[in-house]
Amino acid sequence: MRAPLYYGWVVVGGAFLVLFLAYGTQYAFGVFFAALLAEFHWSRASLSGAFSLYAFVYSVFGLVAGRLTDRWGPRAVIGGGGVLLGAGLAGMSRVDALWQPYVLYGGVAALGMSTAFVPCNATVVRWFVRRRGLAVGLATAGGSLGTFVLPPVAHWLVSGLGWRGAYLAFGVAVFLVLNGVAFLMRRDPESLGLSPDGAARPLTAEAEVAGWPVRAAMRTRAFWMLFCIFGLTWMSVFVPLVHLVPLARDLGVDSLRAATLVSALGIAAVAGRIAMGWVSDRIGRRPVLAIGLALQSVSFVALAQATGLPALYAAALTFGFSYGTISTIFPAMVADFFGRANAGSLVGLLFGIAAPSAAVGPVAAGWIHDRHGGYELAWWLSAGINLAALALLAFARPPGRAPT
Repeated sequence: MRAPLYYGWVVVGGAFLVLFLAYGTQYAFGVFFAALLAEFHWSRASLSGAFSLYAFVYSVFGLVAGRLTDRWGPRAVIGGGGVLLGAGLAGMSRVDALWQPYVLYGGVAALGMSTAFVPCNATVVRWFVRRRGLAVGLATAGGSLGTFVLPPVAHWLVSGLGWRGAYLAFGVAVFLVLNGVAFLMRRDPESLGLSPDGAARPLTAEAEVAGWPVRAAMRTRAFWMLFCIFGLTWMSVFVPLVHLVPLARDLGVDSLRAATLVSALGIAAVAGRIAMGWVSDRIGRRPVLAIGLALQSVSFVALAQATGLPALYAAALTFGFSYGTISTIFPAMVADFFGRANAGSLVGLLFGIAAPSAAVGPVAAGWIHDRHGGYELAWWLSAGINLAALALLAFARPPGRAPT
């Protein structure tokens, strides 16, 4: 039977497009960050706070988005998110006071963004079991490819239309694309009378972990180990995405070349997602996650010692590959541990309580720069945090059979 396999990849393609535009726009923030600082002369810490609020809000509401995806399906959730994210970005074109980015970007756009990562990944892991790592890697590669493509596009739009016109263009594009793609997304193969991985018959019990109820999963050690591991690594994950361009400018790199550093990070993340997602289907999620955490620590050490553009590229490529690996393994590992039945709720719950730690990194790094005149301490702290997550991974094990 080819139809089940075919439509599963349609779902992967839809998730790819949503994440391409949503995350590509998010990671273009560094370009807009520089333009806003140049016009309004706000401190880096104060403007970074808007992004930190954004990271906090969209992470927390990922919990709600996951639950709604299990209840309503991805179509309604992703479509509604496209309205909010598009409105928030378009509204940024009218900013003239510091409080407004906190409301429009940190609030409205963040609520819309919460319907991207969790609903897309929760839907993809429902459609695949044996090819789950590869499928999630391909879907999430959209976000990384967007990181490669859209920062230079943002720079080009800012240069031609000004940052206000560029924000308006991004808002309109997000609204149209996300609402169009939402119609392709189906909750799971069973909703179409199909089976995961394009199988001609339902999976055997040995091929799939029985679905854990959310409350039962929360009482397991495995759940809280995943929370600690991903909460730690997310604490530093947005620091390069916000501060890499300003760091490059501080080192004398021109604005266009600085923007390409974020693109290099994005293309490396594409490679990390696809290659390591495929590898994780063969050797397991834990060894691949260990590799990702170790490489991410190395990338932060490299950023702390970078003095010019070649070193910045090397660090950005290493960080991108490791970041792509870690973010791909997360939803696949949750589904491996706890099954498909409540994947949206569990991915959303873990994302909602662990990922808000990402709000700490950008504002802390901005404060460190404003106070010490450089980012070195921020990079060293980020490296240490990822090493702590790597140490905890040794204690993460699947919880076994779900309670009956």
